[in-house]
Amino acid sequence: MTELAHTKITALITGASSGIGYELAKVFARNGHNLILVARNEQTLNQLAGELRAKFGITVKVILKDLSIITAAQEIVDELGQEAVSVDILVNNAGFDVYGNFYETDLNRELQMIQVNLVTLTQLTKLLVGDMVKRRRGKILNLGSIGSFASSPLNAVYSATKAYVLSFSEAIAEELQGSGVTVTCLCPGATRTEFQKKAQMDDIRLIKRGVMNADTVAQIAFRALMAGRRVVVSGLYNQIQILFLRLLPRAVIVKLSKFMLQRA
Repeated sequence: MTELAHTKITALITGASSGIGYELAKVFARNGHNLILVARNEQTLNQLAGELRAKFGITVKVILKDLSIITAAQEIVDELGQEAVSVDILVNNAGFDVYGNFYETDLNRELQMIQVNLVTLTQLTKLLVGDMVKRRRGKILNLGSIGSFASSPLNAVYSATKAYVLSFSEAIAEELQGSGVTVTCLCPGATRTEFQKKAQMDDIRLIKRGVMNADTVAQIAFRALMAGRRVVVSGLYNQIQILFLRLLPRAVIVKLSKFMLQRA
């Protein structure tokens, strides 16, 4: 058995080197959880791991992995299996965006995005949830978006992946009812991270209003996960948006989505 195996609850967080994932790692650490941090940025992950070990007295394992590679999920689970590490909480946070008109965007990047946002998330969940059910305890947090609720011109493939995440999360949450395992889908709106800059979206209308800090979103997500909530939309502004999305005709929603995603 390794040092991560099992005096404390262990959470695996993908995309832990920045943004919401980075802040979630700190929230879990403050609450005494051991961590498995997965991302590609070795320097940032190792620095974060060192800080969390020193400050909170937890154990932290770093796994460097490109989640756009189809074998990544299996490789992660195989490595944990070799070290007899069990995952009590799975946080499928990793994801990225490709912004622009679909006929102009890069297909390879979009296929990588589908792999990270959707396929690897599904694979990791599939590979880990069975053991959670056998132990009759576990939690899964999947990262959706307010884009999960609406088709989004200029963000067509991204929002489609997030619609899948929401639908998938709600469905398996119902399947798992009574098993001791809960599934929560976090649906944040615009959040102050490197996400938008990397996607070249930092000047769109959506980013100009109602932007939340990543640490606030992470705290909301953690509380919802611990409470076993199925869907949580972070922030009042985003909750109001979702209310309107549920009331308006889909044709109107698509036009509003395009307006909000256009450059200001």
